[in-house]
Amino acid sequence: MPCDIHIIGGGLAGCEAAWQLAESGFRVRLSEMRGADPTRGGEATPAHKTDDLAELVCSNSFRSDDAEANAVGLLHQEMRTLGSLILREADKHRVPAGSALAVDREGYAAGVTAALAAHPNIDLVRERIDSLPVGPAIIATGPLTAAALAEQIGGATGAEALAFFDALAPIVHRDSIDTDVAWFASRWDKGETKDYINCPMTKDQYLAFHTGLVEGEKTPFKDWEKDTPYFEGCMPIEVMAERGVDTLRYGPMKPVGLDDPKTGRWPYAVVQLRQDNALGTLWNIVGFQTKLKHADQVRLFRTIPGLENAEFARLGGLHRNTFIRSPDLLDETLRLKSRPSLRFAGQITGCEGYIESAGIGLMAGRFAAAELAGRTPAPPPVDTALGALLGHITGAATAETYQPMNVNFGLFPPIPGRTKKADRKRMYTDRARASLAAWIAESSLEEASSAGHGILVGS
Repeated sequence: MPCDIHIIGGGLAGCEAAWQLAESGFRVRLSEMRGADPTRGGEATPAHKTDDLAELVCSNSFRSDDAEANAVGLLHQEMRTLGSLILREADKHRVPAGSALAVDREGYAAGVTAALAAHPNIDLVRERIDSLPVGPAIIATGPLTAAALAEQIGGATGAEALAFFDALAPIVHRDSIDTDVAWFASRWDKGETKDYINCPMTKDQYLAFHTGLVEGEKTPFKDWEKDTPYFEGCMPIEVMAERGVDTLRYGPMKPVGLDDPKTGRWPYAVVQLRQDNALGTLWNIVGFQTKLKHADQVRLFRTIPGLENAEFARLGGLHRNTFIRSPDLLDETLRLKSRPSLRFAGQITGCEGYIESAGIGLMAGRFAAAELAGRTPAPPPVDTALGALLGHITGAATAETYQPMNVNFGLFPPIPGRTKKADRKRMYTDRARASLAAWIAESSLEEASSAGHGILVGS
């Protein structure tokens, strides 16, 4: 079947993008290498167990479905409003999980596969693609992109902009840091601004923290990650701790040049946090990439003075991944700046999580559909869940240290004025709903105007 656009990758992002385009009347070639004839380039990936599209390789949960008090739940709601296939099938195959959206993973994946295979505008082809398409395309190959295509992507984006390993430091919500204990300063007071939040430790606090790092339960590498060595720039903090009791004090917890204003002296050790987004609502713990299990991270990191009540937008991690430095490379509608016929979607853009990947796939599909219909795609407002996530991917202030991120309210513009913390989440969601409704209404008017000028969807 002739196609208007080629989508590479049958994960959550590729499937959602294909659905959005097909429902808009465009003909889609959806290429997925799992299930292909091995003699013609077909192959399994080490993470997948079946040939079904949109397979959930880890948990069967899409996390919270509470749209009133949770950014993930709000993202679910926005995607349902925009006709998401992934959410439609997740709702059909839901299993009890409290306020979370969890699914029967086999029924869910089979439902997504059947819906796409049956759609008259989708040509589902089991094939491996080793080179970038010439015409319009969406690359949604996920964190385990095949080597040949990854090499092509590296050639198109610059090898230095393609990562193969995530070294994730925990990220803390700014308003949960106790600045009566921690203080703002740069080492030796260099520069005109005080760029770091500094959490001081006594000797006893440091030694207890060091013991907790060494003895904490670690997440093992997956089989396909074991051949990926550590490198010094992303050494897990617990591995550094195992090298000697003072290693961290000469590394990421070095107190030299940082005078505690309460004592006028350097602390025994310091934990530093650095601003992580342009809004200043999120701060990352510098040098704290780790493979500690999440429960141990929360318990241990809350022993750091100033972080006793820390709320985490993301916990630390270290795992094999393939993603591009999207803020440098992609425009606001996910097009590769150096080659605008290509869009990227899903985890390869540097979003983290099932639903975030699907959400970015949904936006890539809608942007491509608008462009194919002769319209200029407009991103959703930044105070919506989709807009906030898209803004992190394409406009992060710290492109050089860009890392994957789940959706969270720290990515949203702050609510202006003084507000009660208990009311803030509801205010975020109310504002987001109003903004999304206005954006949809404006997009519908543009669509109707294009149709009135003779531009036919799918022509």
